[in-house]
Amino acid sequence: MSLKLPASLRVLERGWLSANNILFLEGDGATLVDSGYVSHAGQTVALVREALAGRRLKRLINTHSHSDHIGGNAALQAAFGCAITVPAGLHAAIADWDKDALLLSPLGQEAARFQHDSLISAGNEIEMGGLNWQTLAAPGHDMEALVYYNPEKRLLISGDALWQTGFGVIFPELLGEADGLNATRTTLETLGRLPIDIVLPGHGSPFADVDTALNLALRRLDAFAADIEKLAWHAIKVIVSFAMLERGRLPVEAFRAFIRHLPFAIDMNQRYLGLDEETLAGRVERDLLLVNALRRENGWIMAGQTG
Repeated sequence: MSLKLPASLRVLERGWLSANNILFLEGDGATLVDSGYVSHAGQTVALVREALAGRRLKRLINTHSHSDHIGGNAALQAAFGCAITVPAGLHAAIADWDKDALLLSPLGQEAARFQHDSLISAGNEIEMGGLNWQTLAAPGHDMEALVYYNPEKRLLISGDALWQTGFGVIFPELLGEADGLNATRTTLETLGRLPIDIVLPGHGSPFADVDTALNLALRRLDAFAADIEKLAWHAIKVIVSFAMLERGRLPVEAFRAFIRHLPFAIDMNQRYLGLDEETLAGRVERDLLLVNALRRENGWIMAGQTG
């Protein structure tokens, strides 16, 4: 079903390695929300340049600081001279380029360092594409994450707080940094009280069946809350799938060695699973092959289907 969006708004839908880019046309200028992963930065610049059609990209605004949302920031700033705005709670981590706080080193991911120009906080309002957007706190997946809501058109830019099929991994809970499960529940309940006609998610297509998505997300959250090991296992598989999307393929033994030396997988295994390294690597491989997130061919492990 084709959803009717404002004429000033374009959604550049990406694959699962890069978050969607949401472009707002503003006369001879434009604003972009989120920038994708660093290995796609050249592609992101090309996609945005084409969509701009001669306009100037003036602003780039992030929903949160994970690698698939900020990875193109530096390239876009270099190409277009745009100002970058990030959630206020991320100021120190980005200014200091703290790779642990940004979950780059633990997850085995990359991002090009950039300098931000301004901060945005929950409770602010911002104009994008001729529409006024309310900035709402959306802790859980990232405790400092924001979503952007336009009450006039009943639109939500949800980042990784809500997808049609769930939400982003609740990292703070797993890492013992915050009560991410309850924060996620609060976020979902907050979104459930908003009149929303269309969600523009960080991954996947825009969707209108908001109640179904929220119910699915809450059921998934209940399952994770009842069994934290299930959340840990899910998180490991997501991060390994992401890594394979980036790398494309690895020899079988190199793939298993990657898992055995991935800081996040090691940490989750020690905290929650208690498997020996070989069992962990073999089980991850088996589970991802079963759902076609990986495929095996002539001694190689290759990225498969995602979603």
